[in-house]
Amino acid sequence: MVTTDHPVHSAPRHAQPLPGQLSRRVGYTLAIVLNVVLLVLVDDVPGWQALPFLTDDFAAVLWLVNASIVAGILANSVYVVHDPPWVRALGDVVTTSVGLAALIRMWQVFPIEFAETWVDMDLVARWVLAVGIAGSVVGIVACAARLVRALTPPD
Repeated sequence: MVTTDHPVHSAPRHAQPLPGQLSRRVGYTLAIVLNVVLLVLVDDVPGWQALPFLTDDFAAVLWLVNASIVAGILANSVYVVHDPPWVRALGDVVTTSVGLAALIRMWQVFPIEFAETWVDMDLVARWVLAVGIAGSVVGIVACAARLVRALTPPD
């Protein structure tokens, strides 16, 4: 075994991101890109009107759908720069809350109409919305608990 009298020096922590940080930043960036593409697809080309099962009533919920997508873009933009656990938990509470508002409005307006099939697809769509609403509520509670844990000093 070789020993040395010289201490081993490594680069300062702030000099470069840790491997986990780098992969998270790549993930955040990818999420931003995908959300921007989704925003363009919904609002511009081809637009939500290209989906035959969406009725004209979708225009009443479009602003909330857009708000949900933009909230995701903004949250991931913050995470790229600074992503401690409390920031991610707060961002997750906000984005999930906006998504929940969009789902609830979709339930109220229900701008979905499927052609007659052997399965009542309107009922299936209602169930999907219900599961999304319930999952969002659970997610908000879990993210709020993460936020409290992240902000609570250790004993």
